[in-house]
Amino acid sequence: MNLPSPTETVAMFKTTTRGRWDLLTPVTLVLLGLIGIAFIYSAQHSVPVSASSSILGREWFKQVVFLTLGAGLYLVVSLIDYRFWLAVSHWFYLACLVPLLIVLIPGVGGAAAEKWGASRWIDFGFFSFQPSETAKVGVLLITASLLIRSEIGTVRQSLSVLGKLALAVGAPMFLILLQPDLKSAIVLPPMVFSMLYVSKLSSRFFAAALGAFLLIVGLVTWDSVNYVRFMDAHGYDYTRDRGKFEAAGNEIMPFHDYQRNRILAFAAPEKVDPQGTGVAYNLSQSLISVGSGGLGGKGWTEGTQAQLGYLPRSVAHNDFIFSVIAEEKGFLGSLTVLSLFGIVLFNGIRIAGLARDRFGTLLAIGVTVLFAVHVFVNIAMTIGLVPITGIPLPFISYGGSFVLSCCLLQGLVQSVYRFRKDFT
Repeated sequence: MNLPSPTETVAMFKTTTRGRWDLLTPVTLVLLGLIGIAFIYSAQHSVPVSASSSILGREWFKQVVFLTLGAGLYLVVSLIDYRFWLAVSHWFYLACLVPLLIVLIPGVGGAAAEKWGASRWIDFGFFSFQPSETAKVGVLLITASLLIRSEIGTVRQSLSVLGKLALAVGAPMFLILLQPDLKSAIVLPPMVFSMLYVSKLSSRFFAAALGAFLLIVGLVTWDSVNYVRFMDAHGYDYTRDRGKFEAAGNEIMPFHDYQRNRILAFAAPEKVDPQGTGVAYNLSQSLISVGSGGLGGKGWTEGTQAQLGYLPRSVAHNDFIFSVIAEEKGFLGSLTVLSLFGIVLFNGIRIAGLARDRFGTLLAIGVTVLFAVHVFVNIAMTIGLVPITGIPLPFISYGGSFVLSCCLLQGLVQSVYRFRKDFT
């Protein structure tokens, strides 16, 4: 295809495309956003508020601000021809790498880095920016750009494009893992693999990828077994003596001990946290929240787990927001949220099928799979199906950078729909 210049593809005032909108996804996203605001408010409802604090400092109000800004970002991106991003994809990708490097500089992360020991945010005082969120957009664009500009046919051609992708995707993943931020890194491979799949890459590659995945699972298992043997042999406590194993240099995988504890909290909670008051505490309280909701729930702001603080208030409004919904609105409320996400995901696949060029298809599929991974992993970890990773729930979990990145990504899908008929 002929690659347009950026000035040729900005079509904010293009009358021939102004009226073509897909309303199903934005209406659904508005509903999800309103649900998020309501239950962020509920999760923080019983938190003591000092007389000097104002509504501006409450998380639910901040979420309103983030979603309002995100709506504006969604609108702007939707009005721009998505082919514009093909023309600037490499520059955008490089721009996304810069903050990933900056955040690793000591002192940049501010109080958050000192408190949690992870350099994941750039602290601006009034706002903390998380570079890994824009990195997701950068990886999406560079992957689609490389695939659209490359021939995939012979083995040599396939290996060439895979080599380029390995470097392009591996660089931000490596920088994200250095923060360390495993949750943001693990959502990138499924997105990239889905884009490779629709590019009709050889089935041998996917067979090899499956083998590599099974190998990684085996290595993680082996690493976890060695960790347990080491801790038990020395009589160490998994929480108090965290860091002893990695300091001894016996690790097989480049994990921190707290990450190994999270894996064990899922696979063998009785080993790492027999009392259920340590690393497995969040999962235990989440399971109680979800299980106690019943069919219709206990009522909005009436969930005892969140209101009494058993479900920790530091995570109830973000990583475990689905647990709050399940407790207060029960199975029916949970099903409603899942149905709304199902609409967004189904519509994303539909728009990918409607796209008239490969770039539009790749963008729509990549965004849809990225959202599917977020939804599945977040909900699965609240009910004990996967280890707790801290992956947020799109448009419902609290978070500024995450909300804005979600709006930008969905704006790209809307742009694919709006400008698809420009092809003849």
